[in-house]
Amino acid sequence: MATAAASSSALPFFPSNCRSPDSHPNPKSPFPIPFHSNIHKRVRLLCCAASSVSVGEDNGRRSRRSDENIREEAARRDLASPVSSHGFSAWYVPFGASDPDERYSLDQIIYRSNSGGLLDVRHDFSALAKFPGSYWRDLFDSRVGRTTWPYGSGVWSKKEFVLPEIDADHIVSLFEGNSNLFWAERLGREHLGGMTDLWVKHCGISHTGSFKDLGMTVLVSQVNRLRSKPLSRPIAGVGCASTGDTSAALSAYCAAANIPAIVFLPADRISIAQLVQPIANGATVLSIDTDFDGCMRLIREVTAELPIYLANSLNSLRLEGQKTAAIEILQQFDWVVPDWVIVPGGNLGNIYAFYKGFHMCKELGLVDQIPRLVCAQAANANPLYLHYKSGWSDFKPVTASQTFASAIQIGDPVSIDRAVHAIRQTDGIVEEATEEELMDAMSLADRTGMFACPHTGVVLAALFKLRETGVIRTNDKTVVVSTAHGLKFTQAKVDYHSGKIEDMACRYANPPVNVKADFGSVMDVLKKKLVLKK
Repeated sequence: MATAAASSSALPFFPSNCRSPDSHPNPKSPFPIPFHSNIHKRVRLLCCAASSVSVGEDNGRRSRRSDENIREEAARRDLASPVSSHGFSAWYVPFGASDPDERYSLDQIIYRSNSGGLLDVRHDFSALAKFPGSYWRDLFDSRVGRTTWPYGSGVWSKKEFVLPEIDADHIVSLFEGNSNLFWAERLGREHLGGMTDLWVKHCGISHTGSFKDLGMTVLVSQVNRLRSKPLSRPIAGVGCASTGDTSAALSAYCAAANIPAIVFLPADRISIAQLVQPIANGATVLSIDTDFDGCMRLIREVTAELPIYLANSLNSLRLEGQKTAAIEILQQFDWVVPDWVIVPGGNLGNIYAFYKGFHMCKELGLVDQIPRLVCAQAANANPLYLHYKSGWSDFKPVTASQTFASAIQIGDPVSIDRAVHAIRQTDGIVEEATEEELMDAMSLADRTGMFACPHTGVVLAALFKLRETGVIRTNDKTVVVSTAHGLKFTQAKVDYHSGKIEDMACRYANPPVNVKADFGSVMDVLKKKLVLKK
């Protein structure tokens, strides 16, 4: 790998007046001041950002011509940028295959390898490794919070690690990502044995309210690129089977790009909030009398006959966007690696995406290790958990039963092999949660200020179990990944707090108190509820 000093003259759009982290006398500290001095770091990054976006502009100032918008400005600037000469590229390869000769262009419409297995996107690490990890860290940090197209997106701020060859003009982005990582102080302190370093990555704070936006911006951008080419079979639309969140993300991004979206949903198995999103965005919504696995079989048959691009996680492009959530976590910890990251598992692409993001950062020198991963499943849809408990013997799909964590109600996950690889490579764990455990965990977290979705409840329930057994220790830096916003699952919360869920104690239910409209009645209730000091 080239050193910062040796490669500084070749670094694309990186400011030469910023000191290279690699030149610091302490290799673990990239700044000429103590690592904890965040105000100095931010000043330095702002200086880097101001310079890095202004290559080729007079006086180091970014200027947009009066006759162009930010997309047009980005296209013009990209043409003049030296980054185009560095040959960053990516392509499809069979997942887990040893044959180095089977590879496909990302411009090919292909979902399976010659043997019928999954595909994976592989990047040219030799080209990326020409620049030290410190370069990539500072470049990505310099783009956070900007409106420069397309770097205002948490995904496209890492464009070189995602789709390096796509033109900015083809990118379809709603500036997704950059979701907050917040300290769950009270939950850790009071309910998890005094955990002091518990964090929640709230991926549900994104455009459509779920982490699916991260992958869909990449997939729809590539479709937008392909539709601009003279294909022998032009793409007429993009389709997916969905348990809710995928359809919402697909519909929003297709609407933004004016591309028809087709959605297969299992009838009466998703929340109204999830159903209304694709309808509002103008998608063609087919409510089908089957479960997700049945919808998945149908969409695969349809896309084999019609020129509809398949958007499910069988398509490995989405994972390239989803992996940026892992890189964001590292950024938000100032590139300190957490001990544990816990992710809910349904179709199982997400756990592999997190592994891929962490692994890529380690391989390219941004960090020196990766966290242990935990995949949490609902007990009513737990094929990976059963596979893990059997010692990874022959995998057997299950018939998923109804669960409040409806987005992970999947019994035959497409990405099972990817998930197994991620767990095994990180010395990871698979855990499960019953319906009562996940709803109680969600509701207890809500009482500490969160507003979690049931899928986050699954992750939290897994965390409670791993803390009880001592696997996760008190001082372990632990990240819980929340994949969707609680507002998309309000009916589940209403049922819980109303005590209407059959065979569930609803221990943390907090129903409203009916009170007569007089002062005495109100005072009686409040005196019982409040602890008043005498």
